[in-house]
Amino acid sequence: MRYYINGDFMKNISKYKVDKGIILSIILFAVISIISIYSAQSLLDGDMQNLYLKQIIWYIIGFIFAYFIMFIGNDAIIKKINIFYIIGIILLFLVLIFGTTINEAKCWFVLPGIGNFQPSEFMKIILIITLAKMINKFHEDYNNPTTFDEFKFLLKIIVIVGIPSLLTFLEPDTGVVLIYLLITFIMLFISGFRYRWFIMVLSIIIAGITGLLLIYFFNKDLFINIFGTSFFLRIDRLLDWSNGSGYQLENGMTAIASGGLFGYGFNNTPIYFPEPQTDFIFAVFASNFGMIGSILLILLIIYFDTKLITTAIHSQKNINKYLIAGIIGMLIYQQFQNIGMTIGMMPITGITLPFISYGGSSLLSYMIMLGIIFNISNDSLRYRN
Repeated sequence: MRYYINGDFMKNISKYKVDKGIILSIILFAVISIISIYSAQSLLDGDMQNLYLKQIIWYIIGFIFAYFIMFIGNDAIIKKINIFYIIGIILLFLVLIFGTTINEAKCWFVLPGIGNFQPSEFMKIILIITLAKMINKFHEDYNNPTTFDEFKFLLKIIVIVGIPSLLTFLEPDTGVVLIYLLITFIMLFISGFRYRWFIMVLSIIIAGITGLLLIYFFNKDLFINIFGTSFFLRIDRLLDWSNGSGYQLENGMTAIASGGLFGYGFNNTPIYFPEPQTDFIFAVFASNFGMIGSILLILLIIYFDTKLITTAIHSQKNINKYLIAGIIGMLIYQQFQNIGMTIGMMPITGITLPFISYGGSSLLSYMIMLGIIFNISNDSLRYRN
C-alpha cells in the first residue's frame, strides 16, 4: 500500500474535504450519547458507573477508525472484503462456543480490560460491502440479465446472507438477523432486480409469519414442540408491545411521558427501567429533556439521514449507491425500531439507537461506515495498493 511521507502527504490531506453536515451531526450525536449515558448511571449498578467515560474513548477510537478508512480508500476494502467475510463467519461461529452468555444470549466475547466484543455488529457492515461488490459485478457482467441469470445470482445471495443469519439466530439475536435481511432486500431492490422476486419473497414471508402466529396463538404446545421453548419465549417477548405489557416498556413509557415539555433536566432520571444505556437510551434522553429535546433529536437524525441520501444521489458510481443504500436502510430501520419500541409502537427486539446507545462494537462499526461514506462523498483522495 502506497503512503505519502513527504510534503505531498500534507498537501493531499488539506485538500480532502469531508461533508461538514455529517461531521456536525456526528459531533452532536457524540455529545447527546455521552450526556445520556451519564444520566443513565443512576439506574445502573455500581460497576457500570464509568460507561460514559468508555463511550468517550470509543468515540475517539471510532474517529481514528473513520479517518483510517478514508486514508486507505474504499477500493482497498472492497478488494479484500471476501477475507473479512470469512473472518466474520469464523467469529460468529466461535462466539457460539466461547462467547459469554449475557441476558440469555451468547453474542459477545468478553475482553478483559476492554469490554465486550460483538461480532454481529461488524458483520452488518461486512455484509453490506460484500453484497455491494457482488451486485455491482453482476450488473457489470450482465448488461441485460435474464430471469434465470437473476435466479442463479439470488441463490448465491441466499447462501452469503443465510450463513451469518443462521449463526446469529443461534446466539440468539433475532433483531440483528432482521437487519441482515432488510439490508439485503433494500440493496437488491435499489439495484434494479425484477419486482417479481420481491413479490415472491414478501408473499413467502407473510405466509410464513401468518402460519407461525396461527400455531402460536391456537396451539402453544405444538409451537413449542416444533420450534422449542427458547423461540417461543422470543416470540412471546416480541408480542408484549401489542398490549403495552412488560415492566421495561411500561416504565420506559412512563419516564418519557412524565418528562413533559422540557423534561426533568440533565442527569435526572427518576423512574427505573432496565437497559437504560443501550436499548432504552431514548427514554433516558426524553425523560431528561422532554418533548422539545426529543423532537430536536429526531430532527437531527432526519437531517443526518438526508445528508446520506444526498451523498448517494450525487455519487457517480453504482457500487457507491449500493453501499449507501445498505447503510441508510440499516440506520433508518434501527432508528425507527429503537425509538418505536421505547414508546410502544414497535416490538422490543434489543436494537440499539445508532451513535447514541452505549456500545464499543456497534459504535466502531458505525464509524467504519462513516469513513466509507466520507470516501464516497469525496473521491479526490485515495490510497491504493
